[in-house]
Amino acid sequence: MRYSRAVKFGYEDFDLSGIRTYPLASRVSKANAADFAVPFKAGSGVRGLVDGLPAILAGADFKAVVAAMRAARDGGRGIIWGLGAHVLKTGLSPVLIDLMERGLVSALATNGAGVIHDFELALSGSTSEDVDEALGPGRFGMAEETGRLLNAAINEGVGAGAGLGQAVVSYLHHAQPPHANVSVLAAAARLEIPVTVHVGIGTDIIHMHPAASGAAIGEGSLRDFRYFVSNVARLDHGVYLNCGSAVVLPEVFLKAVALARNQGRPLAGLITVNLDFIRHYRAQTNVVSRPVAGTGKGYSLVGHHEIMIPLLAAALVEP
Repeated sequence: MRYSRAVKFGYEDFDLSGIRTYPLASRVSKANAADFAVPFKAGSGVRGLVDGLPAILAGADFKAVVAAMRAARDGGRGIIWGLGAHVLKTGLSPVLIDLMERGLVSALATNGAGVIHDFELALSGSTSEDVDEALGPGRFGMAEETGRLLNAAINEGVGAGAGLGQAVVSYLHHAQPPHANVSVLAAAARLEIPVTVHVGIGTDIIHMHPAASGAAIGEGSLRDFRYFVSNVARLDHGVYLNCGSAVVLPEVFLKAVALARNQGRPLAGLITVNLDFIRHYRAQTNVVSRPVAGTGKGYSLVGHHEIMIPLLAAALVEP
């Protein structure tokens, strides 16, 4: 078989004599001095800090999220927070409760781990066991009160017709645990803010206990999904935040958006925000991109929850 001979290039200077240029002032540039940061002035407070952020990339996005959340609150539109368990484990319950009291939370959604950590905080003021230390001796997930009381609350509440979140919120309201002041769910009961819980069977430590009922957990979580869809369907010009859930809540949110639009709810002007310390595929796609395509705006704020959420809260609270 004969092959064609390759064309061989040589060493030849490119002729630059005909290169075309244009005046710098005529160009559209992405970085402009008018958008640059302003050094912080002592005494200017959080407002001075936020106003001084550059109006570029994440600085511009952060300001836009603050403005959208304020506009939603002031305009009587919804703000739904989706919380992964890590948000609660990093000590942010007091910040979230304060936002709830200020009218910046219309509804809460979380996963099964979120309920567990909040429940333990309410009971004992502490949570998050050392898995590495507990797994070897077979103690992981075996806290007696967590498994017995939380499963009982779910079984009883769902049996009476409540959703899973509603069942746990009701239990905490009536039990008045000693550390209710750091429980987001206890605050939700006091402030009458709905909580939905979205569970994957087998993912949570309470499923390891004999009192766990697949029927109650499944039925309660399905009810919560439908409650969540009703809440999402009211988010015209509202805001949805996904904080620290990489898979479950982004998937649930996308299905809720699909159902709402299937029933003729356009969700016009929807603002979505994903807040996590790295960008995950599902959160970026199912929260930031797909639900707002052609109708709203999505933002991704990257940073540690224990820094970013207090900063966001302070920017919202500052007059």
